[in-house]
Amino acid sequence: MTFAFYDLETTGLSPAFDQPLQFAAILTDVEFREIERVNLRCRIAPHIIPSPWALAVTGVRPTQLMDRTLPTLFEFTQEIGALIDRWSPAIWTGFNSIRFDEEMLRQAFYQNLQPDIFATQFNGNTRFDLLTALYGVWHRQPDIFDWPVDETGRVRFKLDLIAPLNGFAAHNAHDALGDVEATIHIARQIAQRAPALWAELLANRDKAHVQARIEAFQPMALVERFGGGSPRATIGCFCGYSASNPNLAAFFDLEAGDPADFLTADDAALFAAVDATPKMIRSLSVNKTPALLSLPTPTELQLRRAEVIANASEFRARVAQALAARFPEDPAAPAPLVEKQIFGGFYSHADKALLADFQSADWRQRQDIVAALSDSRLRQLGHRLMAFHAPQLLSPEDRAQFEDWLNERWSAPDAPETEWMTADKARRALDEIRGSDGLDHALIGEIEVYLQSFDIKAS
Repeated sequence: MTFAFYDLETTGLSPAFDQPLQFAAILTDVEFREIERVNLRCRIAPHIIPSPWALAVTGVRPTQLMDRTLPTLFEFTQEIGALIDRWSPAIWTGFNSIRFDEEMLRQAFYQNLQPDIFATQFNGNTRFDLLTALYGVWHRQPDIFDWPVDETGRVRFKLDLIAPLNGFAAHNAHDALGDVEATIHIARQIAQRAPALWAELLANRDKAHVQARIEAFQPMALVERFGGGSPRATIGCFCGYSASNPNLAAFFDLEAGDPADFLTADDAALFAAVDATPKMIRSLSVNKTPALLSLPTPTELQLRRAEVIANASEFRARVAQALAARFPEDPAAPAPLVEKQIFGGFYSHADKALLADFQSADWRQRQDIVAALSDSRLRQLGHRLMAFHAPQLLSPEDRAQFEDWLNERWSAPDAPETEWMTADKARRALDEIRGSDGLDHALIGEIEVYLQSFDIKAS
């Protein structure tokens, strides 16, 4: 068993509309001894305006974004895909990676026509998130760590605070490789100081294992964190899977109510149980390494209530429908942008074969491959890549259409549907940065000049 610890530095926080700029990873054995490390960087894609805050915090200079000695984002995703394949099977581990790095990496693969956008989940690979594991540690064995506290008395679950406070003195925060080293340090501390807890948390990376645990209908603790508060445990029991998403399980809070009271409840009451705040029935993603812990001594009341759920298959089926109804699809809604269609269906075998050919082809051959793809999402993304990397192969009309699209994206109005960074948003963010202390003012000046180039292009 090997661990592949990794981290990304990115242009912003949106997986769909930002991109990674740095990918760092360290492969270790089960004892966290280093086997190999990589540190990859790339150029920025033509359509993306980076968040000034992201550049200011990471120290990435505009000249680095356009450094032609660095690979393009397309080449960068090819390098990462090849690395994942070479290091497989491994436990792909990060800090907040399930919620952020995984999403960002998956989008980069998707938008750059990599054949397997779920590479860290197949070929023997599994995923693990140290931030979620820390929630479990906080609940079960908080004494193994010193916990950073802010001026309001709240515990801060930030890697750049927790790692130094617990013996990692050389943390280069906001650099992907530095964050990887700090993550390994935290993992080692948990494994050495709380080996049984580490083993239980680590086992939850296996979806089938999580399903087997919850389908035993025993009371368990699900540790989660909401907002800026401390992690809290819900003592609950499995009560079905969402009718629209088999990876989403329902988890009845055994301390908040009696499931017997809901067996004959109407649909409105059942929907309120899964949708209201606080929720009587929570959702649990079985494929996202939940901090799901056994209860050493469940109470008689908890066991009795769990047994009610175990014997109520019709109730569980109704909960499954209620959970699915939380996020209904609107057939009249306009089609989302292609970036938001990433989960719009698996690729056909024929398209996956074409994407594999795409990797080693030249750009003229790639143009033919894009035309042969049956998936409209892939064709659209493929046309975009052609415009980025081989505009000379496009017709004058297609080149003009691409330039119009770029200008529209950079100068889009500030509206809810504009989820990406625009020139106006970047300018306002830069104004905010100027009032902040401790930042590199020379870098801020460079960012300002860089952003002016988008005004010129968009005019």
